[in-house]
Amino acid sequence: MEKGGRRTVIRKSPKNKLSKNVTKTIKSKVSKSTNRKYGKVPKKSTLVVERLKRDLRRTKTSASYRIGNTIVNCLIKPWKLILLPFKLIQISWDLANERLGIKNPPNYDSTVENKGVNKKTIVVFPTNGVGFGHFTRILAIAKRMKKIDEEMEIIFFTTMPTLHILKEQGKFVAYHIPGRKKFEDMDAKTWNTLTEEFMENIFSIHRPNYFIYDGAFPYRGMLNSISNHNEMTKFWLRRGTLKKNITKTPNEGINLFDYIIRPKDSIELDLSSEEEYNPDLITCNPILLLDKDELMNRRDACARLGVPENAVIVYVQLGAGNINDINSEIGMTIDVLKRYEDIYVVLGESMIGARLNVSGERIRIIRDYPNSRFFRAFDFSIMAAGYNSFHEAVQFSLPTIFYPNMNTGQDDQLKRAKVAEDVGAMLIVRNRTENNIADAIEKLYDEDLRKVMKNKAALLHTENGAEQIAKYLIDMINEN
Repeated sequence: MEKGGRRTVIRKSPKNKLSKNVTKTIKSKVSKSTNRKYGKVPKKSTLVVERLKRDLRRTKTSASYRIGNTIVNCLIKPWKLILLPFKLIQISWDLANERLGIKNPPNYDSTVENKGVNKKTIVVFPTNGVGFGHFTRILAIAKRMKKIDEEMEIIFFTTMPTLHILKEQGKFVAYHIPGRKKFEDMDAKTWNTLTEEFMENIFSIHRPNYFIYDGAFPYRGMLNSISNHNEMTKFWLRRGTLKKNITKTPNEGINLFDYIIRPKDSIELDLSSEEEYNPDLITCNPILLLDKDELMNRRDACARLGVPENAVIVYVQLGAGNINDINSEIGMTIDVLKRYEDIYVVLGESMIGARLNVSGERIRIIRDYPNSRFFRAFDFSIMAAGYNSFHEAVQFSLPTIFYPNMNTGQDDQLKRAKVAEDVGAMLIVRNRTENNIADAIEKLYDEDLRKVMKNKAALLHTENGAEQIAKYLIDMINEN
């Protein structure tokens, strides 16, 4: 084979010889429509300056700076040395209170320059605990606000990982930050700094008019960020029947908000503690994601779940527990239900929880959201008495056996469920033994009793609080 030589091709580069008619297109340039929507997007230099301001504030509020600055000032003016021990004690006391959230750190100038707001833009921050409670309440309000006014822009910033739900429920834009415990060995200060920086960038770009937080306790990083934005109206959505003698939320954190929204519960809310706070109080009915007309009919729901329509279908949602442990509450419950040959069990599996390791000819598992859309398929249910589960069962007249969780940090589930039990709408199993569980299931197996319970539940029906708050916020925006 003849060895060929390698040919060199020289191409003349058009460099420096661009035609005057040729123009460059900058793909990252902000479009006119985006400019109209978001206004003038902050320059990179502006964002850097604002970040440096926040870094400076964090430095000035740090323990090392404050203690060091006090010592230096005393050295400059020696006559102050006699007061140094007392000043150090005062600083230590202030730092301890700030760490506990009782007091806010000193407020230094770190506010962002972009003070204009988009009238119809809201940033919401639902946290996630062991379930979907905070996330669901915010989403319920957001859906209805968009329904009332399609021009509303609602931006989610959340620790909840299930962001695909937001696309299904209303095509909401979302930013996600994992909770601190998702990171390995991340301290609270680092996570709060990350949260503050993330929120500041969101506020700079979207320029919201309102900010709504739904969580049990306000994060320091969030408080630092919202304290910089006086142009924004701030709401804290706080729900629940709180247990007595729980640790109160520090006033300093609450007073950074303009309004507190308190959804009602099955019992009368004690609002006396709210009087010591500065924010105005707004109350509403229990907040639910779905309305009755959004539930699937029994035939379609049964087909979706793969259960016969003529069977007795029981929904079970008890949260944590080893289903294969016959001595656990959920294990005993499934064992009792299996004794009835015409009962099909539908187990609710949390989308943020572990997979359930269970199988059976008459057992189905659903990992969906919200599971309440299937409630018309169920003859009765067995659930913990959490806020969402309880009010969905009551509002949709689903006869239910409640297992109130006595070990929640703040939520008084027994007190909540007892209201429905007292009117004959629900049953409560306080001491979960096999015999007590079997007795309760035997009662609800009776179709006549279930009909009575449905009628009794109607006595507790109310207008959806999500609709009330959505209308209230829209009216407030239009008035202002």
